[in-house]
Amino acid sequence: MLERVPLLEKELADYTEVVGEEILAEITRLAEPLRGSRVLHINATPYGGGVAELLATHVPLLRAVGMDAEWCVMHGSDEFFAITKQVHNALQGAEVEWNPAMQRTYLERNLENALALEDGWDFVIVHDPQPAAILSFVHDAALTHSPAHWIWRCHIDLTVANPSVWEFFRPFVEQHHASVWTMPEFVPPSLKMDHVVHAPPCIDPLSVKNLDLPMPFCQEITKQYGINPNRPIMCQVSRYDPWKDPVGVIEAYRMVHDEIPEAQLVLAGSMATDDPEGFRVWEETEEARGGDRDIHLLSNLHQVGNVQINAFQRMADVTVQKSLREGFGLTVSEALWKSRPVVGGRAGGIKLQIRDGEDGFLVDSIEECAQRTIELLADGERADAMGIHGREHVRQNFLSTRELRDWLSLFNDLAESTHTATRS
Repeated sequence: MLERVPLLEKELADYTEVVGEEILAEITRLAEPLRGSRVLHINATPYGGGVAELLATHVPLLRAVGMDAEWCVMHGSDEFFAITKQVHNALQGAEVEWNPAMQRTYLERNLENALALEDGWDFVIVHDPQPAAILSFVHDAALTHSPAHWIWRCHIDLTVANPSVWEFFRPFVEQHHASVWTMPEFVPPSLKMDHVVHAPPCIDPLSVKNLDLPMPFCQEITKQYGINPNRPIMCQVSRYDPWKDPVGVIEAYRMVHDEIPEAQLVLAGSMATDDPEGFRVWEETEEARGGDRDIHLLSNLHQVGNVQINAFQRMADVTVQKSLREGFGLTVSEALWKSRPVVGGRAGGIKLQIRDGEDGFLVDSIEECAQRTIELLADGERADAMGIHGREHVRQNFLSTRELRDWLSLFNDLAESTHTATRS
């Protein structure tokens, strides 16, 4: 049996003040035909990444509207996760070795997880490449699973995917009844599926990371980590991943520091269990930091959790997400929700969240990142106005109630297509 992730309860009514009664009424209407349906989400890690954050809210909300929803984490190994990290990089355009031994290890682990899968689900959603081949083994005649609607949710940017790696995964993806993508541009032209959905992920405004916090409390937290709340703060929150370019952020900060010597940089993130590359990137970032006391390198290994991240984002004068490739970048919406402007790399889902010049700036280089940050630090009034625009943009487009509506609509569409096929 796969490992189930324990979750706190959520109530849909708690979101009324944030999104309004009309949206909640629509969600209730969409959920009514699905009441009692069994839904399973499968991913690779219970914490440390954006998918885990999404599921920690989404699964309890499915339960709140009457569905029997669970979240399970697949069984893996150090070797498996090292391979799937290379797959992740390859699908985002990196050149990697992809040999039969790696393929065999990947498939053996997916078979193992298929054999551990409980029966009786109405909808099964597998997230990203790690569990993408489970369905192919469930289809094996030796496994007597009842019919279910299987959905593959891709959270990464496949616009320049390594062809050999994508072609290995494509047949497994195409066995699913539907696939969900953050942006239309991410869908490879070679994918042959009837049901392809475009729906960006969302943040939970009521999560610990996004709840309102009093500023004196935020100031006290920053002090505890050696950050001076009375000096300008530039902050990037992200995993320690080469695609997030933390070293590039340090280089941009040094240009900012030349113009604004009192500026500080906070790089805060988490180490995920399915990302063995994280510690290497941490070491590279630490080396780039070069002992600079105004560069604060923090992670969950320093007891930095959701409360601390919330405080850092609220205290930041400018938030940064200088990604080179990006699936979505939840931290952009998190910062905008806290009314802070964001300087973001012109990559993937960041382009959905930042309206250039209105909520922050989209940038294409280290130099441009530095220049835009300097502009915002020098004009606090403009920065605050951008943050206010950004918060409303997130309210309208990137809150978890919108994502819940998307999933309920997809479940209804798949259920209706099955009923239509049965009647015909």
